[in-house]
Amino acid sequence: MSRMSPGVFLELLARDASPVEYEGPLVEARAAGAAPAVLAELERAKLAALRVRASLERHARREARLTALFDTAGDLAALRDVDAVLRAIVRRARRLLDADISYIALNDDEAGHAYMRVTDGSVSAAFRRLKLPMGSGLVGLVAQTATPYSSPDYLTDARFNHRGFIDAAVGEEALVAILGVPMRLGGKVLGVLAAANRTERPFDQEDVTLLASLAAHAAVALDNARLLEETRTALEELSVANEDVRARGEAVERAAQAHDRMTDLVVRGGGIQGVAAVVTEVLGGALHVLDADGRELAAVGAAGELAPARAADAAAAASRTPGHAVACGDLWVAAFSSGEERLGTLVLREAGELSGADQRILERAALVAALLRLFRRSAAEAEGRVRGELLGDLLDERTGDLDGLRDRARRVDVDPDAPHVLVAVRLTGGEDEPGRRRRAAFWASSHAAAQRGLATARGDEVVLMLPGDRPGAAAQHVAQQLGASLGVPATAGAAGPVKALDGVAAAYREAQRCARALVALDRHGDGAGAAELGFVGLLIGDEHDVAGFLGGALGPVLAYDERRGTDLAGTLETYFGTGASTARTAERLHIHVNTVAQRLDRIARLLGPDWQSPSQALEIQLALRLHRLHRPA
Repeated sequence: MSRMSPGVFLELLARDASPVEYEGPLVEARAAGAAPAVLAELERAKLAALRVRASLERHARREARLTALFDTAGDLAALRDVDAVLRAIVRRARRLLDADISYIALNDDEAGHAYMRVTDGSVSAAFRRLKLPMGSGLVGLVAQTATPYSSPDYLTDARFNHRGFIDAAVGEEALVAILGVPMRLGGKVLGVLAAANRTERPFDQEDVTLLASLAAHAAVALDNARLLEETRTALEELSVANEDVRARGEAVERAAQAHDRMTDLVVRGGGIQGVAAVVTEVLGGALHVLDADGRELAAVGAAGELAPARAADAAAAASRTPGHAVACGDLWVAAFSSGEERLGTLVLREAGELSGADQRILERAALVAALLRLFRRSAAEAEGRVRGELLGDLLDERTGDLDGLRDRARRVDVDPDAPHVLVAVRLTGGEDEPGRRRRAAFWASSHAAAQRGLATARGDEVVLMLPGDRPGAAAQHVAQQLGASLGVPATAGAAGPVKALDGVAAAYREAQRCARALVALDRHGDGAGAAELGFVGLLIGDEHDVAGFLGGALGPVLAYDERRGTDLAGTLETYFGTGASTARTAERLHIHVNTVAQRLDRIARLLGPDWQSPSQALEIQLALRLHRLHRPA
């Protein structure tokens, strides 16, 4: 197509040429000497083409802006993150208005200012942190009046209330032209959407309309976010309330089940071990039941033993709040008592944090434990009185009606035809003697009942009649267990066995003599019968068991001589007769000193390393003399 034809401008329009290119055909026509009519026609065509080009640009810009509004509406429809939507709005505003920066400031009605929420294109930290008092600056004025404002040169515009810190932040951002529109929702202004340039530029009505449309979308986004947050909060509160109701229901149900099981346990005559099992099944963890002195009565669970120090701490914590469950480190403890008397403590470990309802379960278990302890004590005391009265009659030799005594023994589960040993216990040391005697009597009664025996308290002494034929072993066991229970030494003498009820009184007197002998020998806390007291037992025993004394003091040596045909007993007698001199012993026996040393080594292996201690040496010498007296001539 000729460059002098008006159609050339259609080609320029088709390829979206820049405005300056539309002058090219006219310049060429003038240079070629075209007629004035041709030049005039080309000028008219150029102007028409430029008008068409401007119209196309307006349509394209309007289409872009409509597309941006459509995209913003789509963002709102799929709203998940309000900040993401607001960031998209300010980005679109900046792009469509060809602005250097865009931002949203939200109103804080209580504080009386608007604060920056989202910015795009900002380079100043002070500007992004800016808070604008209502009516101050362009944005503050828009936020207060709900009216759009624009300025081609803000810092020199006298229409606005300039504040130093605001102008400083605007200057740091190097802003010149600013346009701000309100974000309204009904009659309420939520904030301001603004666009700004770093060069002087007026904003036209089309810019105001576009920014106002985006501001309306931003207001909707904020309100939707508020509604979603309120809905989410309400749902969470409802969920929490439902969970609380469910948890409370479960706690009530759990407490009711625990109460029913523990009540049934009491009715069926169960024990504290059963209470502990119920607690651990309901609350988990492991439960230790301690008596008033911190000793373990029962334990259920796999948490292992409870260290004495921790048991003491738990008991101390429980004693400060009787009747209530309290936390003590990772333990939960509840004391149980009767009036002012402390009966014991429940210690729950490895169960985690307990709710109020779960604490009530532990407290109810403590109450049931107290009832069971009192029931057991009452029953034990009643049975103990019956058993004590029977043993008292036997000790006082009121045995006229022996058949009646035998019937009474059978009624309390004591076999009158079985062998029994008598144990007399003396208590020494400690304070609170009345309380100690009461606890000693209770322990003896419980121990005797468990062994199918009898027990009674007589002043400061506790007496037990226990089935068996080894008085020494019984005395040692009673002394050890009772002493540990009371925390003070318990010295026990024993005698027997007796196989008829009419021999009980005599055995009791011998047991008393053994206990007194142990105290006199300063063997507090020990237990022994006549056989374990050596020659002292030989003297105080009713039957003077010489063979038993010889067996205890010299038995291994005599047995060795009998088996081997040796005479270690004779060597011992000679050794003591020479004042424990190996040289003189060798001289008298006409053997070498080394032979004497070898025999003494053998004796030490038979009698033990302490055979030459004063007390044992005395018993051996007495046994040697008795042995010589009882040997056949």
